[in-house]
Amino acid sequence: MVNYPKGVTGQTGPINNNVRKGKTTQRGMIFGRRGMGLEDAINEANEYYLSNHLAVIYKKPTPVTIVNVDYPARSAAKITEAYFQKPSTTDYNGIYQGRYIDFDAKETKNKTTFPMKNFHEHQIRHLAEIVAQGGVGFVLVQFTALDETYLYPAPELVRRWQDLEGHRSLTYQEIVETGYQVPAKLNPNLDYLHAVDQYLLDLNRK
Repeated sequence: MVNYPKGVTGQTGPINNNVRKGKTTQRGMIFGRRGMGLEDAINEANEYYLSNHLAVIYKKPTPVTIVNVDYPARSAAKITEAYFQKPSTTDYNGIYQGRYIDFDAKETKNKTTFPMKNFHEHQIRHLAEIVAQGGVGFVLVQFTALDETYLYPAPELVRRWQDLEGHRSLTYQEIVETGYQVPAKLNPNLDYLHAVDQYLLDLNRK
């Protein structure tokens, strides 16, 4: 069971959105591609944000212990056996407008629900701790059949995890009502910082 942290909704502070108005560089011109996976779309967006000096956000490496390696050639090595050192927490973290950002990305083919089994308790604990320390935590939930992606705030996820005791599902409707839709654009294809902006504005009003 996860204890809902005190101050979980206390993320306040001035938000300067002027940084989003930076001039697009040639290197940052990445044209959107329909049909790409959620992780690829996020990685593409992160490259665009970095090249345009909007944010520094990276996919977290997964720590593994390498057990066996084959060398089919002197210039090549092939890992044949490896183990995860510990359970992973979330997929991405970084800095945006002076705020620490930490989030996970999940997809579902369901049209009406998002199963809680897609999350693990240690991930919920991690996001709760991030928010308790003043960081910005959330999950990006993509309904692939609907071609819709939403930012779902970590405080809401922690609360619903407690309510449902880690079982059953979030409904599509509550994600739509509580979350922030990520617009599909040309450049980047998945501009999730647009949803982050809206989330931060709402946090400042509390």
